[in-house]
Amino acid sequence: MKLEILLTGVAIQQQLGADVDVRNIQFDSRLVESGDLFVATCGTATDGHDYISKAIEQGAVAVVCETMPEHKPESVVFVQVASSNETLGLLAANFYGNPSHNLTLVGVTGTNGKTTIATLLYQLFRKLGYKVGLLSTVCNYVDGCAIEATHTTPDALHLNALLAEMVAAGCEYAFMEVSSHAVDQRRIAGLQFAGGIFTNITRDHIDYHKTFDNYLAAKKRFFDELPKEAFALTNIDDKNGMVMLQNCKATKQTYSVRSMANFKTRILENSFEGMLLDMNGHEVSLPFIGKFNAYNLTAVFGAGVLLGYSEQEILCHLSTLDAVSGRFETITAPTGFTAIVDYAHTPDALNNVLATINDIREGAGTLITVVGCGGNRDKGKRPMMAKEAVNGSDRVILTSDNPRFEDPQAILNDMLAGLDVIEKRKVLVISDRREAIKTACTLAQSGDVVLVAGKGHENYQIINGVKHHFDDHEEIKATF
Repeated sequence: MKLEILLTGVAIQQQLGADVDVRNIQFDSRLVESGDLFVATCGTATDGHDYISKAIEQGAVAVVCETMPEHKPESVVFVQVASSNETLGLLAANFYGNPSHNLTLVGVTGTNGKTTIATLLYQLFRKLGYKVGLLSTVCNYVDGCAIEATHTTPDALHLNALLAEMVAAGCEYAFMEVSSHAVDQRRIAGLQFAGGIFTNITRDHIDYHKTFDNYLAAKKRFFDELPKEAFALTNIDDKNGMVMLQNCKATKQTYSVRSMANFKTRILENSFEGMLLDMNGHEVSLPFIGKFNAYNLTAVFGAGVLLGYSEQEILCHLSTLDAVSGRFETITAPTGFTAIVDYAHTPDALNNVLATINDIREGAGTLITVVGCGGNRDKGKRPMMAKEAVNGSDRVILTSDNPRFEDPQAILNDMLAGLDVIEKRKVLVISDRREAIKTACTLAQSGDVVLVAGKGHENYQIINGVKHHFDDHEEIKATF
């Protein structure tokens, strides 16, 4: 493809060299081959500008950069831009034929609920008879074909490649999680969204964003950039829900479980088998549990209506949707206790899950929570996670999550620092996650509940940088 075509829509500050044919686009110099365009992006750990010479040695015929290098071979075209990350998104979209323009693409952002909402929308529109794509934390789908997910939102090249696969497969709709990292790093630059959904925002990813305000700003930027033809659906019950819409040009819509809104839900009944909801005046029984899922389902309901379907038609299909892997999954033990596997890995998410369990059990039996915190991530939430676990449970077992390169005991010590002497009496510390789950299930009796939180759908543990197979579901069932 001609470089000139790839640069469509890019604000060029300076270009040295004439047009050239480009074989492929790379932002990792190690992957560059003869005829490629190398984009020198600024990452969190490395700066692509340091690898321009290597990319040229490996055959790059063009380089996009923010700062021109001292050595500029005349055989290579150099393009200077204000933001290489932004430009990579535009280049990727152009290279793959702007696939988002041929899809009805809806993005879901927020701290909690992204995976559930995006996945349920994917299920819903397949039931409505469409071929549909999904980009999520758990798994990516090109209609019915599963593709392993490595990030909540892929890099710009992989993202556009997946969207192009969806178009080629005949997909008409695509639903994707939009992470704060993806917005901040401009992975979604060049995409055309038909709608955006905001779930909620609480403390998360402070290790990356440094402050909550920066994290909030990243989420808000997604809505600031929605086109006026799109819809913006926000959770009005979140204190920052309307903040998302302040500079938004899209059609503004709201959903709620507590307040007046365009899409309003009331919980009529709640049990471990499911909920009976009133959604905009219609009663519907759904196999989902808890207030947080009432919010998720209301967002799905609202999005379905905003995408052109009647309330009745959407509600008929909602009752047939399946729970998302690792999101409040219940397992009934032969001995009579209930085990729940959930991805809750933020203080707010853990609080929501525990509140749901306690609402349903109404004090009956004992609630034992197994929880840890990830290594090389926000240390500030560790004592908060322990505090939420103790406040909402009868017994707590603190254990390892994905320690990555950190000492597991150091992570546990950070969690324990959030508890006083009396609170620590409710706590066992078992670093080995397998032993922690086994202990919780051994302690549980008929009528008790065991919550295993933090990893949900993940089937691995990362210890000293090495990924080992580990599945909370398997570990629970192994104790039966």
